[in-house]
Amino acid sequence: MSTAETHNENNEFVEFWNEILVPKFIRYRHILVGGLTHHSARILPNLDVNEGDSVVDVGCGFGDTAIELAKIAGERGSVLGLDCCNAFLEFGRKDAKAEGIHNIDFVAADVQTFPFKPVHDFCFSRFGTQFFENPVAGLRSMRQSLRPDGVMTMIVWRTIDDNPWLGVPKDVVLGLLPPPGEDARTCGPGPFSMSNSDMVTSQLRIAGYDGIKFERVDVPLMVGNTLDDAVEFQLALGPAGEVYREAGDLAVARHDEIVTALKEELKKHETSNGVIMDSSSWVVSARNPG
Repeated sequence: MSTAETHNENNEFVEFWNEILVPKFIRYRHILVGGLTHHSARILPNLDVNEGDSVVDVGCGFGDTAIELAKIAGERGSVLGLDCCNAFLEFGRKDAKAEGIHNIDFVAADVQTFPFKPVHDFCFSRFGTQFFENPVAGLRSMRQSLRPDGVMTMIVWRTIDDNPWLGVPKDVVLGLLPPPGEDARTCGPGPFSMSNSDMVTSQLRIAGYDGIKFERVDVPLMVGNTLDDAVEFQLALGPAGEVYREAGDLAVARHDEIVTALKEELKKHETSNGVIMDSSSWVVSARNPG
């Protein structure tokens, strides 16, 4: 049964998520859930999750993957969905209730410091681990949630060059605005912080995992129902949105130029199903040796 328990600690990145990003993520939920689902849907049927399993979903956001995992685990199993933003979890609680799913708990928490018990069979994360302030600490905490031989699988973005849905708009905006300064507020290391497989392998080994595997997933991603929707999304979130936000008054003064430039570029990707661009991720699996 879903709860409203909270285990968040004071953290500048957590504060940034809740103060700045939450309203924008909610506004563009149709893109973030609809688009990211293409990556998780490719692997969910093949995950090492069985009926009756105990599962953790780290950085579960709006709860859609936690709900799918709860269906796989069944009534004899359970899912613990964690995210630092309780506002996201409220959507998960409502959706789980609407679907009559009772084997899931949503808890607002910083995964890096959450007091896990080593009783879970499987730990999952879709695009959540990239924002760990301390990646090794976060990955170690996830491993500590697992029983011996338990499996962790996470989906992380590959490089920005492999993800033109974020890279191309950033380049367009950088053509008209300066890059963010070193003092820019941030949500953490960023969406591409785990794109290097060699570095992530080292992080996982230091965190105590073995059996590390990488699988590349390339899928088209809807970045807006319309051209206007896609432009507004890019200026609100992601690398282009960060450049725009940090430019302040200059961005406001050049807004019309920026919108025109983005529309010209994104129009190349407009289809009858919305604005569609390429995206690429790593599916990373590892085992807790115990």
